[in-house]
Amino acid sequence: MAIVLTTAYQFISIYLLILFVRVLLTWFPGIDWSRQPFEFLSQITDPYLNLFRSLLPPMGGIDFSAMLAFIVLSLAQKLLERFALVGAF
Repeated sequence: MAIVLTTAYQFISIYLLILFVRVLLTWFPGIDWSRQPFEFLSQITDPYLNLFRSLLPPMGGIDFSAMLAFIVLSLAQKLLERFALVGAF
């Protein structure tokens, strides 16, 4: 069970990094999202971000859904960390 929790924790850590890069790149309007490696980033992050965009549409030109997406993933990571610690005893 510890292996599964550790793997999920590491996956979320990597995904958070990829998501962070994706959000940072949105600040550069000249990026062509249909070209590699940007298309790859878009393909793996947009489905997750779209879940939150449907709940929280952009307000005043600012997309707050990414913040909500980060919060949810961070909470999931903290829960995994807590379960891993409890399972270790």
